[in-house]
Amino acid sequence: MTSPTTSPAAHGRAPRTGVLLVNLGTPDAPTPSALRRYLGQFLADRRVVEIPRAIWLPILHGIILRVRPAKSAHKYASIWMKEGSPLRVWTQRQEALLQGWLGEQGHDLVVRHAMRYGQPAIADVLQGMKDEGVQRVLVVPLYPQYSAATTASVMDEVYAWCQRTRWMPELRHINQFHDDGGYIGALAQAVQRHWRTHGRHRKLVMSFHGMPHRTLLLGDPYHCQCHKTGRLLAEQLGVAPQDVIVTFQSRFGKARWLEPYTEPTLRELARQGVDSVDVVCPGFVSDCIETLEEINMEAREAFLSEGGKGFAYIPCLNDDQPWIHALGRLTLQHLQGWPTRLSDRPSAAALQAQAERAQQMMVKRG
Repeated sequence: MTSPTTSPAAHGRAPRTGVLLVNLGTPDAPTPSALRRYLGQFLADRRVVEIPRAIWLPILHGIILRVRPAKSAHKYASIWMKEGSPLRVWTQRQEALLQGWLGEQGHDLVVRHAMRYGQPAIADVLQGMKDEGVQRVLVVPLYPQYSAATTASVMDEVYAWCQRTRWMPELRHINQFHDDGGYIGALAQAVQRHWRTHGRHRKLVMSFHGMPHRTLLLGDPYHCQCHKTGRLLAEQLGVAPQDVIVTFQSRFGKARWLEPYTEPTLRELARQGVDSVDVVCPGFVSDCIETLEEINMEAREAFLSEGGKGFAYIPCLNDDQPWIHALGRLTLQHLQGWPTRLSDRPSAAALQAQAERAQQMMVKRG
């Protein structure tokens, strides 16, 4: 790939506008070696683990990366699709469908996707977009609720590429969309579709990815935004507050994380005589290891082992049409003022004339 420091300027070419969808990431294969590379990058991110490096890195490389990759590889193998990692498959489809939806609305945009960890890397995709003539980029982190460990980390990587790039594009990014009407509506339609097909259970559990409790004290809005998403979704579904529970999953380590924790809550519900639950994960727009294995396998087993009778996992938004439409409208909202249609772009002849006039002026001044 052309180096960012040597890439030639594309004089006389019509500038284009691009959209970069970014998700968390995934290993290249469900193998220990692939997991070791992926986890090594993920867990070395200062935004993800805020322990002093002198303490954390010996633990990461001396213990965690020696033990965890094999266990994680087994889990990934249990949910791996024929086309590859579910997260990558769904994100690729979202890219293609968003490109198509925007095109149907008359917008000529370059839509690409990248992963914060693993491939395709943010820097490589941004450089590729730049090489295609993209001079304005809207970065869309696919995290509905803002956290420094997710959205801010994506932008860290975007700006790290910018620091190495002489002619960087104009940039915008979306911080969060936890209360966006289209997103909430798409979630509600997914839940209602499931209920129409499979029936409705006694409690609706909304499980969000966990974060250390200290992130709330340090100022992250994540906890509040998760609860707002849960409240808005329950209201749109018409579910009574006592029949909805917001929980947090994926706890790592022994420190206190956001509570209540998903699996212990499900166990306690079963012990209390709640015989059936529906579980949805509104914080994930694509099914992945955290939803397919942690919720639909581990959490299911935990609930049933304590006496629960009915457990239903409601899939993520993935390639649902209402979600793609919501994502498209959200994208256009944040692109306002930028040229997105062919009619907005100057013709090749106009650009050539402009370049020739500039050259003539330079000769005269010379």
